[in-house]
Amino acid sequence: MGYLGEEIRKLGFGLMRLPQKEGKIDVEQVKEMVDLFMEAGFTYFDTAWAYAGSEDAIRQALVERYPRESYQLATKCAAWIDCRTKEDAYRQFDTSLKQTGAGYFDFYLLHNLGEARTHYFDNFDMWNWIQEKKKAGLIRHAGFSFHSTPQELDALLTAHPEMEFVQLQINYADWENPTVQSRQCYQVARQHQKPVIIMEPVKGGMLATPPEPVAQVLKSAEPESSPASWAVRFAANLEGVITVLSGMSNTDQMKDNLSYMKSFTSLTPSQEETLCQAQEELKKIPLIPCTSCNYCAKVCPMNIGISGSFTAMNYLTLYSNQAAAKGQEEWLVTRHGMKHADACIKCGKCEEACPQHIAIREHLQKVSEVLLK
Repeated sequence: MGYLGEEIRKLGFGLMRLPQKEGKIDVEQVKEMVDLFMEAGFTYFDTAWAYAGSEDAIRQALVERYPRESYQLATKCAAWIDCRTKEDAYRQFDTSLKQTGAGYFDFYLLHNLGEARTHYFDNFDMWNWIQEKKKAGLIRHAGFSFHSTPQELDALLTAHPEMEFVQLQINYADWENPTVQSRQCYQVARQHQKPVIIMEPVKGGMLATPPEPVAQVLKSAEPESSPASWAVRFAANLEGVITVLSGMSNTDQMKDNLSYMKSFTSLTPSQEETLCQAQEELKKIPLIPCTSCNYCAKVCPMNIGISGSFTAMNYLTLYSNQAAAKGQEEWLVTRHGMKHADACIKCGKCEEACPQHIAIREHLQKVSEVLLK
């Protein structure tokens, strides 16, 4: 691909979920994965200051073993993590340079913008700071990753047209999800003519083992193809995409991804129809019909994270993964400063405000029983 003048193939190596050995990143296995990736002609690596041990691992596995011009390295600044001053935020960049030993970054991202996190980047004037680093030759391309609404993304891209790309969570399960709104966020980026880097194409591994009805649709169409391959190809098939990041955790996952992405060009009409059928099967699974409008939260006297609780419960229903569902509840409720479902006093004000007429009190009770025990 030629976006931003870079020759980058459609598969990127996400370094968030690297293999572990005795509680530490298995650098030797990472080296094997890097070698397989580079030998297949892929060159884009994505890490972050916030990914514990990742920058150091990629220094050993990639930077110290390959010519600097032979790959693209991306990392990120999370100004909302333990930063009280702009100097704290700027220091993350210096730490990343030291840990990676890369000398410069091909792609540098302001990390995880959206909701209450965006104001840190505004307050610390990081929009101008990142342009200064670019002029100094320490960054080649400046962009940001994003987790929030299409409306907020539109406002950010309108305010900061100088940003060259945006990294979005996109996968076939979240394409029409009312909470994630992948399709609408993607469309906003395209309207602003910004190339897109895709993260979470396999939804943190959930689409590697999708619900059984979905798995059956995919298996019937291509018995030899892994469910994960369908998820990655769905994302890679979108126009204006620089690369699709796959957070590979072992050499087997790397080999699987390379097997179908080395020669990938686009999906056939038949493959597109298969993915449409998979999405239809997902829609048939009975979920709490919450659209995250949060009218309920505005009237809740206990400040309960209702929509976040329901998103977590739907996660459990879809993927039968208790740990992942609890992680969603922790992020969407606790980390957003709201109370858990078991704080409900059953006043009913939420149900009066809900445009979807959801039996909120009943569902909150189920969340308490299933996710909070």
